[in-house]
Amino acid sequence: MAFTDTDTYENRQLTLVTGGTGKTGRRVAERLAARGVETRIGSRSGAVPFDWHDPGTWEAALAGVDAAYLVYYPDLAAPGAAPAIRAFTEAAARSGVRRLVLLSGRGEEQTEPGERAVRESGLDWTIVSCSWFMQNFSEDFLLEPVLAGELMLPAGEVPEPFVDAEDIADVVVAALTEDGHAGRTYELTGPRALTFGEAAAEISEAAGREVRYVPVSSADYGEYLGRQLPAEYVPLFVDLFARVLDGRNARPQDGVQRAIGRAPRDFTSYAQAAADAWK
Repeated sequence: MAFTDTDTYENRQLTLVTGGTGKTGRRVAERLAARGVETRIGSRSGAVPFDWHDPGTWEAALAGVDAAYLVYYPDLAAPGAAPAIRAFTEAAARSGVRRLVLLSGRGEEQTEPGERAVRESGLDWTIVSCSWFMQNFSEDFLLEPVLAGELMLPAGEVPEPFVDAEDIADVVVAALTEDGHAGRTYELTGPRALTFGEAAAEISEAAGREVRYVPVSSADYGEYLGRQLPAEYVPLFVDLFARVLDGRNARPQDGVQRAIGRAPRDFTSYAQAAADAWK
């Protein structure tokens, strides 16, 4: 395909957004569409089906793609994630993809092999290493406990600089469509750290009703998750809580500012915007 001198990188590229119906993926897809960027939603139900666990779907999903946002399901820390990411990046390189942006979890050692696969891909890469999403409280996962008025988690009094998924999407879109982000890892957090008790208090204020935070042991939380999730996912998420909510991620970072030149959104602003979800 020939391009004129007036074409920009972003309006001529086809971008694959894996996890395109999830918390960050759908926001990324919406922003790309608003910019006029042709976007392919990578999901099992997409117009061109994509499944991380079925490599037979990858070639068609990558056809004609110039840039891709990688959101591994169920989590980049899951067993088998790194080999899948490496195989996918190899398929992407063969297909002519030039840019990759990987969603990763901040402070998770198990994500490092997957990150390394992207760094060694030979393509332009950017990694967004994120703290806990604010939207976990208002979109699936923790929404039902918040609505029930009791937030039960094995987090003790450890503070977490929750990050807004809107900020993540803004950074990802910049990395997908603009120059200057290749070879960079951005640690994305909010501007301040809150304990889960403090977060519950802010949610209570925004919702106009009490939401209590109840700290529990990892064992008790595992029993609770066993009633909510497929059994094979329970050890993964219990272990994830034990590892990342031990204080290692308590310090806010400046990744949003470095990537897109503005401060990240504060939890109070998020809670006010999300209040209708809790009523």
